[in-house]
Amino acid sequence: MFPMQDTFAQAAKTALENNMNLYLTLTGKTLESVEKLVTLNMTAVKASMEESSAAARQVLTAQNPQEFMALVGAQAKPTLAKAMAYNGHLANIASSTQAEFAKATEEQFAQASRRMTELVDEAAKNAPPGSENVVALVKTAFGNASAGYEQINKTAKQAVQAFETNLTSVTNQFNPAGTQAAG
Repeated sequence: MFPMQDTFAQAAKTALENNMNLYLTLTGKTLESVEKLVTLNMTAVKASMEESSAAARQVLTAQNPQEFMALVGAQAKPTLAKAMAYNGHLANIASSTQAEFAKATEEQFAQASRRMTELVDEAAKNAPPGSENVVALVKTAFGNASAGYEQINKTAKQAVQAFETNLTSVTNQFNPAGTQAAG
């Protein structure tokens, strides 16, 4: 084989190995997130069943409609607070999973960028005379692709930050509203 073919074959093998490692990493992170969600939901269901049972027993002891309404109203505030806490836990799981995915893909992209730069530099050294324009074109295309990826990554991070900010804002708006409604 020719030296450049060996270089490209090794680069392809490395890229395949890196992609497999990224796949395994992301699969592992996904399973961890699913496990966290299942745990959160099982805990919420168990607590909800126990609290519902206790609340039903308490409401059944009401002697008149006013006492009944007071008991139901008193239970609304903790229920809203628990729903907001659940949503907070859910948002934390989603946010941490997104951060782990972003970190893994950024590391993969940095590694691939380094390898591609090395490959292009190696090809430039071994390129026949007169192919400088092609090498420059490849370097420019790769630079543009890297810049595009970085812009997409930056935009995705901004979207996640906006989501988290909006979630916090909504949570803060509902907490006073829930306190007033329950009171």
